[in-house]
Amino acid sequence: MGKTPAGDKNLSFQIIDPIIKQALEEDKADRDITSELLFPKDRWVKAEIVAKGEGVVAGLAIAERVFYLLDNRIKFKKIISDGNQIREEERIASLEGSLKKILAGERTALNFLMRLSGIATLTKKIVEKVYPYKVKIMDTRKTTPGLRILEKYAVRVGGGFNHRMDLSDGVLIKDNHLRLQTTGYRGKDFKELISRIKQGVPEGMEVEIEVKNLREFKTALETQPDVIMLDNMSLSEIIKAVKIRNQFSNFETPQLEVSGGVELKNVRKIASTGVERISIGQLTHSFSSLDFSLEIF
Repeated sequence: MGKTPAGDKNLSFQIIDPIIKQALEEDKADRDITSELLFPKDRWVKAEIVAKGEGVVAGLAIAERVFYLLDNRIKFKKIISDGNQIREEERIASLEGSLKKILAGERTALNFLMRLSGIATLTKKIVEKVYPYKVKIMDTRKTTPGLRILEKYAVRVGGGFNHRMDLSDGVLIKDNHLRLQTTGYRGKDFKELISRIKQGVPEGMEVEIEVKNLREFKTALETQPDVIMLDNMSLSEIIKAVKIRNQFSNFETPQLEVSGGVELKNVRKIASTGVERISIGQLTHSFSSLDFSLEIF
């Protein structure tokens, strides 16, 4: 069963099944004492998953897989698809199968739905906030351990883009790297360091440099990386950085990324400066889960 959940080619069951199985084991889904004591083994029921708030749904294929791994006889029907806007009390899926198995998977399935839908909902709010500016809203690696691939999937469902999936997925030179190289942003030494990195980086991989002020920005700009990250810089500094970049080279070369302190209330002003990317840790660490319930009848 190495198929791909509908809607995303980067989520294969080979990858997500271990995550789901770990969650089921955590909840001891095969040892539901209450249901064992109350219900006969062969009782067959129908159920629905209902939204308890408004937002963007994400994770339906994950929820379906939870029930499949418990009992492949359970029929799970999606009423809507990931990425759809949903209303409170809206039905999003129906189930039919063993009462005991449905109850055993209920909390695990809903936990995935709640979390991923919360991420997708926040991402869409921010993406809509920056329209019509041509800027990518991107996530970070500030994700829940073990759930990164699912949380970054939810960002994509909400209309956002993924930054590095992991440490092997691009070069990002931060202040700690430079401090330990004892080069900082000192002219010739810094340029030689970047040249060495460019020579060793795999073909097609981005090289990104983090800067914290305009002095560092100007030095980094001369090395012509693919991306310069403007970390926790003020709006006026961001505006100046865009102007300097546009005077220094062709527009959008290198791309400029804003990171640090970005929220729903200020993201539109940042987008209006002309940067190409805005990375927001809040997407995966400070969202509000979207609530769902499972109703059996």
